Amino acid sequence: MFPFSLQILFVVGIYTEHLVCPTVKHSATFFIAASSGIPNVPEFMATGQVDGVHGGYCDINAKRIELKLDWANNFFDKNPDVLERLTAECSDFLPKLFKVTISGLTLVLNQREGVHILQMITGCEWDEETGEDNGILLFGYNGEDFLSLDLKTLTWVALKPEAVIIKLAWDADKPAIKYYENLLTQLCPEWLKKSMEYGRSSLLRTDRPSVSLLQKTPSSPVSCHATGFYPDRAMMFWRKDGEELDEDVDRGEILPNHDGTFQMRADLNISSVSPEDWRRYDCVFQLSGVKEDIITKLDKAGIRTNREFPAAAVIGVVVGLLLLLLCISGLFIWRRNNNGEEQQCFHSL
Repeated sequence: MFPFSLQILFVVGIYTEHLVCPTVKHSATFFIAASSGIPNVPEFMATGQVDGVHGGYCDINAKRIELKLDWANNFFDKNPDVLERLTAECSDFLPKLFKVTISGLTLVLNQREGVHILQMITGCEWDEETGEDNGILLFGYNGEDFLSLDLKTLTWVALKPEAVIIKLAWDADKPAIKYYENLLTQLCPEWLKKSMEYGRSSLLRTDRPSVSLLQKTPSSPVSCHATGFYPDRAMMFWRKDGEELDEDVDRGEILPNHDGTFQMRADLNISSVSPEDWRRYDCVFQLSGVKEDIITKLDKAGIRTNREFPAAAVIGVVVGLLLLLLCISGLFIWRRNNNGEEQQCFHSL
């Protein structure tokens, strides 16, 4: 095993756990994936996040790092030598390292043929309130957890039987383990704290959503829909008498809006809910970094339905037809008047 650069870890991003309380923890994460035997798929990919937001990726074909955050660009504008070094490592060192590692795994595990995928997630977490930090380094192989580094014992943990032979070999590489310890417990938190100087205003931005209750028909589920929120670290659920519901609730995924904000929904099946029990239900929306929950009571008067739209559509069609008739009538009158003037001029000649 060969250690990879912490700076590569930093450039692709910093993220925070998907918390719904005010953010005090920040973490750096870096995802790498390498593959062999898959046609038309890049052999190496790397990407990262910043507090839940995509921070950038390694463009192996163009041999450069593509940044997605303004504050990261500002940092590297002031540190061009760092960006140059990172670009070289991302486009050359890491792809070669992962290619060699896959070859070694397939040889030791007698898996020379077929498709093989090696994945790694690594990073560190820093609690801004307590000052505590910790790190993680986890390898996955062919879609399953494979090896992780235990920072307390400074040994590798085999996460499946086939990984034991690799664990023994990697445990013997003390310099590499020492490097990883320093990387995850010293260097990474140091860079993480420094990065907050550049990206704090962006990373801690919060936009509260508008929340609506929607229903297609009287027998359809009631959808609690939130849109316009940022960041995408949010939760939405239904409660009955203050207790969160798991049954009769369908939670949708968080989806992006065209303006960079997000939307999500949670549907409640009301087929077994009696009218007098509606007041016992409410929808709760929680956003990371915002203390107050947005609570919407289940109330028929506040539900928007498709039944509202046909009447409006009919009125719109009628108005449109009237305007069209007026235009046609005006055109005929104008043409008749013009024809009359033309005939009068003709007869006067």
